[in-house]
Amino acid sequence: MTAERSVPPGRFSGLSIKLIATIIAVILLVEVVVYLPSLATFRANWLDDRLRVGVVAARVLDAVPDVMALPRELTDRLLTSAGANAIVYRRQGQSQLIELASPVRPDVVVTADMRQADLMTLIVGAIDVLFATPDRTLRIVGQGDLDDSLVELLMSERPLRQDMLAYSRQIGIVSLAIAAVTAVALYLLASFLFIYPVRRLTQNMLAFRQAPENASLIITPSARRDEIGIVERELAAMESDLFSMLRQRRHLADLGLAVAKINHDLRNTLTSAQLLSDQVATLDDPKVQRLAPRLVTTLDKAIGFAQSVLDYGRETAAPPVLAPVAMLALVEDAAFEARLVGHPAIGFANQVPETLVLNVDASQLGRVLLNLLKNAREALEAAGTTIASPQVSVIVSEDDEAVTLSVSDNGPGLPPRARENLFVAFEGSARAGGTGLGLAIAREITEAHGGKLLLADQPTGTRFDLILPTTLRVQV
Repeated sequence: MTAERSVPPGRFSGLSIKLIATIIAVILLVEVVVYLPSLATFRANWLDDRLRVGVVAARVLDAVPDVMALPRELTDRLLTSAGANAIVYRRQGQSQLIELASPVRPDVVVTADMRQADLMTLIVGAIDVLFATPDRTLRIVGQGDLDDSLVELLMSERPLRQDMLAYSRQIGIVSLAIAAVTAVALYLLASFLFIYPVRRLTQNMLAFRQAPENASLIITPSARRDEIGIVERELAAMESDLFSMLRQRRHLADLGLAVAKINHDLRNTLTSAQLLSDQVATLDDPKVQRLAPRLVTTLDKAIGFAQSVLDYGRETAAPPVLAPVAMLALVEDAAFEARLVGHPAIGFANQVPETLVLNVDASQLGRVLLNLLKNAREALEAAGTTIASPQVSVIVSEDDEAVTLSVSDNGPGLPPRARENLFVAFEGSARAGGTGLGLAIAREITEAHGGKLLLADQPTGTRFDLILPTTLRVQV
């Protein structure tokens, strides 16, 4: 099944838009963190300005023996300059008050004590002003110009709130401008360094996937030495390897088709020759009787080689069909087909427990066992009388992760050349005239079951370990 073709994102989608949104969000978050202390400072300065006017008024009150003698015009001017409805001056236990001609009776009064100037108090006060109900009266308390003096102002909170809102709007506009300019600058920089190279890699992978046999689509890596440069070079190497492998695969497929046709015809020809040799072997001529066995043996090898090539060519990628299989009977059947059961010179020991049942493909796994047992028999037959009491055995070992079937013999072992290319088709044969396909097929079948086929390292004889995961075991 072919996967759906991916479509590269647009210029302002994908990583681009995510990068811009992230930059703006981070900048605005920083501005919010900076905004609260800034707003608190603005409010504190605004209140301090009003207190300074109040201190001036307090000096006037302190210089006049009788406050009641002050002209109303002067007191109204002092209150208007401070924006206050009333000013109270306290000193040495005495209080002096000046207020407008028409006093305002406040409903809700909130106190701003400027003697408490810690940052948290200022921030809480600023937030309270922004979200407070309108028409509150503000009571500003601060230190006078003398150590023991105190000045209080009563005024509407509305001017303070309006000025703070105007200041907030200015901060918001400046923050958005800074965020936009910074985002654009960072986006251009990040696009040059990261986004465009990543888009180039993405577009190249999409294009190469559609036409992997087009060498012109292999990416040309840049001279960058960072991670993106490494990705470009590795992608170029991978695409080059894929291009070469696909060309080789096409050539091998064409060659394999031709070989299969030739091999099929050759097998038919060799079979006919074998039938003729069987008839020739019945003749009484002494020379024919002496040469006929060699001819039959040679034809048998040729037919076996042709059959092995055909079997290997028919191997497909179809997964194994798993079903519960009693391993004792499967090993016994494989030993019978390998001509070990009842062999006149080679003993066979099937030590597989009767209770061992695995969820495997009986046909495929039986083929693996047949190949291993047949190889063991042929090795012992080739050794002849040099091996005392030749024996082939199959034993089982288990742990928490795997079930291992070990097929071993006490023969001469494998030569070094066979060990080097043991599971390589056409190169891993341990005997003259062999194709080496049996072990290659056995390994593929074992790996399809999620297992491994390994050659055990031991001083004498040969042992192959067929390792299967315990998840295949069926509890009986």
